[in-house]
Amino acid sequence: MTNAFVINGGKPLKGEITPQGAKNEALQVISAVLLTAEKVTISNIPDIKDVNKLIELLGDMGVIVERINEHTHTFEAKDINQDFFASETFKAKGGGLRGSIMIVGPLLARFGKASIPKPGGDKIGRRRLDTHFLGFEKLGAQFNYNPEDGFFNVDASNLQGTYILLDEASVTGTANVVMAAVLAKGITTIYNAACEPYLQQLCKMLSRMGAKISGIGSNLLTIEGVEKLGGTEHRLLPDMIEIGSFIGLAAMTGSEITIKDVQYKELGMIPDVFKRLGIKLELRGDDIFIPAQEHYEIETFIDGSIMTIADAPWPGFTPDLLSIVLVVAIQAKGSVLIHQKMFESRLFFVDKLLDMGAQIILCDPHRATVIGLDNQVKLRGISMTSPDIRAGVSLLIAALSAQGQSTIYNIEQIERGYQHIDTRLKALGADITRI
Repeated sequence: MTNAFVINGGKPLKGEITPQGAKNEALQVISAVLLTAEKVTISNIPDIKDVNKLIELLGDMGVIVERINEHTHTFEAKDINQDFFASETFKAKGGGLRGSIMIVGPLLARFGKASIPKPGGDKIGRRRLDTHFLGFEKLGAQFNYNPEDGFFNVDASNLQGTYILLDEASVTGTANVVMAAVLAKGITTIYNAACEPYLQQLCKMLSRMGAKISGIGSNLLTIEGVEKLGGTEHRLLPDMIEIGSFIGLAAMTGSEITIKDVQYKELGMIPDVFKRLGIKLELRGDDIFIPAQEHYEIETFIDGSIMTIADAPWPGFTPDLLSIVLVVAIQAKGSVLIHQKMFESRLFFVDKLLDMGAQIILCDPHRATVIGLDNQVKLRGISMTSPDIRAGVSLLIAALSAQGQSTIYNIEQIERGYQHIDTRLKALGADITRI
C-alpha cells in the first residue's frame, strides 16, 4: 500500500513558511564535489529523496560524507572506488535516480572514465540525455552503450577544450559539460548554454574551487581548463519552484502567507507572472508577503486579447511552475491560455481538476485554456493520483482550496521534490493527514 495524503480543504491558512534549498541546484553542486580530493561543505541541502539518494550514492563510491546538521554536509572525495561502477548496487541505485547522470562530467574530468546505468525518473515526456553525451564527445570522450548490461561506458582519458554549440539549452546538460571542461586541457566555449540561477551557482562554486569560467549568467560560457580544483563552502539558493508553489497556494486558499528568505533577485520573472494572474504580493526585506485575497483578476494583454502564459528557457518562465499557474487560474477572474512548450504530457493531470469542477479546455497535449471561476463555485474534493512532482503539488493546492475531502495517492512523487510538505503545511493551519 502506498502512502497518501487526506486533505480537508476550504480553510484559509496563515503564517510563515521557509522554502527548502533548491533541489535542482543540489543535484549539480553535490556532484561537483567529485572534482576535488579536498573537503567541500554544502549547506541548505533539502532533505528529499532524490538528493539523499545521490548523497548515499557518493558514499557508496568512497566519498567521505559527514552530516554536520540537518541541512549541511561535508564531502571529501579523495579515494573513489572505481570497481563500484561495475557493481549491481551501482546499477540499481544509479538507474533509479535521474540525477545520477550528473556524476558523469566530474568523473570524466578527474578520472578519465565513467559508466552510468540508463536512468529512470519522471514521466514528463522523453527527456533525452543526448545533450550530455554530445557535449562529452566534443570534448573527446568515446562512449559505447552496452544493451546487455544496460550501461553507458565512457572513456575520456584525454579531454581537450573545444567550441561546443549545445543542441538545446539543457540545464543539466550544460552543468555536466561545464564540470567536464573545468579540468580539460585548453579552452572550452559553450554556446547556447543554460543560464538558470542554479547553473550560475554551480559556476560560482567551481570558480571558488579554482576553475576559470567567464560569461556566468549568459548563454556563452568560456572555460579555461586548470590542473586541479580545491575545496570550498557553498550555500544553496532557496527553491524557486517551492516559492512559486507557496504564492499559488496563498492565492488559491485566500490565505495571508509570508514566504521567508526568498533571494528575490534570483527569482527572475516568477513574481511578475503571478502578478499577471492578479495576485498581490509585496517584498518585505527578502520575504514575500501575500495578503489574503478574496478575488484576483487575470490581466489581459494591452489590446484586450486573452493572456497567454508559456514556459521558456531561463530567463523565461520555468516549465516547473506552469502546472501551479494553471491551478491558480481556476479561481481567478478571467481566462488564460497555458502553453507548455518544453515538455509533452505535463498537462494530463487536468482531467483530475475537471473532476473537481474546474473549467478547463485541454486544447492538445501542450495547451490548456482555463476559464476562471472567480471563487463563485468552489472545487470539490475527490480521490486522485499524482503523476509527477509538480503536478502533485498543483493537485495538493487544488485540494486545499476545495470543499470537502480529497485523497492524493502516489505522494512519493511529491516527496521526491518537496521536503516534509505535510508538516510544513500543517504549521500554516492546513488539515492534511498522511495515511
